[in-house]
Amino acid sequence: MLTFLGTTRDSTADRDVLYLEYEAYEPMAEKKLSEVAQEMMNRWPITGVAISHRLGRLEITDISLVVAVASQHRGHAFEAAQYSVDRLKQVVPIWKKEFFRGGEVWVESPEDVALREGARV
Repeated sequence: MLTFLGTTRDSTADRDVLYLEYEAYEPMAEKKLSEVAQEMMNRWPITGVAISHRLGRLEITDISLVVAVASQHRGHAFEAAQYSVDRLKQVVPIWKKEFFRGGEVWVESPEDVALREGARV
């Protein structure tokens, strides 16, 4: 069993982050997380997957994402877990807002930037 725990960072670019807030369209987010898990099961010889992303206010170093992958071979588990993190950022409707001294900002994913600039993701 491989477990990845994504934690909130205390800085981004040149700003010190105080805390984060995650929002989602929950019915669609749950559906998309399930689809990502199924994609993983279809692509790698793994025996189980669990993915959970927290919502609401998270303090610095809080765990925001948990990915657990069961597999007989660690290489498959590592590949599948990395895929899940990258893929959920592409397709799961979860949005992050960073709060820092003097302001707050919604964070765009690399995929959001590419789509806005007309690139195909």
